[in-house]
Amino acid sequence: MERASPARPAGTLIESPDITPEELQLAVRNHSMPLEALRYAITPVGLHYLLIHFDIPMVDASNFELAIGGHVRKPLRLTLDQIRSRPAKTLAVTLECAGNGRARLSPRPLSQPWLVEAVGTAEWTGTSLSAVLDEAGLREGAAEVVFTGLDRGIQGGVDQFYERSLSIADAMRDEVLLVYAINGLPLPPQHGFPLRLIVPGWYGMTHVKWLRSIMVIDREFAGFQQASAYHFRTKDGDPGAPVTRMLPRALMVPPGVPDFMSRTRFIDPSAVVIEGRAWSGCAPITGVDFSPDGGASWVAAALEDSDSPYAWRRWTIRWDAARMGDFELCVRASDAAGNVQPIETSWNLEGVQNNAVQRVRVVVGAAEARQAAADSL
Repeated sequence: MERASPARPAGTLIESPDITPEELQLAVRNHSMPLEALRYAITPVGLHYLLIHFDIPMVDASNFELAIGGHVRKPLRLTLDQIRSRPAKTLAVTLECAGNGRARLSPRPLSQPWLVEAVGTAEWTGTSLSAVLDEAGLREGAAEVVFTGLDRGIQGGVDQFYERSLSIADAMRDEVLLVYAINGLPLPPQHGFPLRLIVPGWYGMTHVKWLRSIMVIDREFAGFQQASAYHFRTKDGDPGAPVTRMLPRALMVPPGVPDFMSRTRFIDPSAVVIEGRAWSGCAPITGVDFSPDGGASWVAAALEDSDSPYAWRRWTIRWDAARMGDFELCVRASDAAGNVQPIETSWNLEGVQNNAVQRVRVVVGAAEARQAAADSL
């Protein structure tokens, strides 16, 4: 009888390049967005990236209520119909997992093994969080707003419902929504049905799914997901810096056709239009640069307008791939706050905020050269 391997906690460092059974379990539960889906301004729901910490809860919308309480003057209990009857807003918002790029680190932190595709942009429909908080009435001394989901599990040795908080100032921003629809349809179970939080500009861990309560508190929230997880730290015992807004990133649609296993791309000698998307939660994207030679030289790409201030921007560039050979294509983004995507990875214990440039191997050549390159993979 085969015995299961002992569980290893998230955050364990893996020196081997081989994927572990624990990582495989996570990888088959969650999924990334295929890079060719960057062609869509609005990601189809089934292609949008998905990370689920614990189990997807079964929720009966007919008896669902959202509790709003704590440090407020008038606690509320709102049914889904009551939430849907409030003034609605639809926003195109790009969401990215804070761990996007984790699998590129060495040693590799043991957790969901994202490469670079943990992203998506959807049109989210909901109602203003600030209006709900105004109705409840914040009492003097209110400091943070805690959002609790219905998903429960154990992480870091702590039995918990998934919880995150925002400062009062961040929670009261106009763009923060209590959302019940994605791309014009009710939220599917995996995306937080019947209600979730959307905080444009912030990494995905902030957007609490299966929302069951909103509690206003008069102190700093010390829940595990807020105080322990999602911190950029490089050594044990270091409190680190909390992860908040998305750092700039650009991704390209890999050109040509792929090798099945390696995803190396093959194209005929020709002029090729390279396209992709770029985003930042810190400030608007102001530039995207493309490199055909692994970052040795860069040229500016053309940028298009985004669907909203919180959605990615399409970029394009024409690459003259007339010379046959092996190329490493790179792309990097910069934003209005002066942030530029780094060339090298930024290692840390949790594998968060690794926004190093994307690298795509491309073989340019006739059919015979492509076959020879494929045989060597």
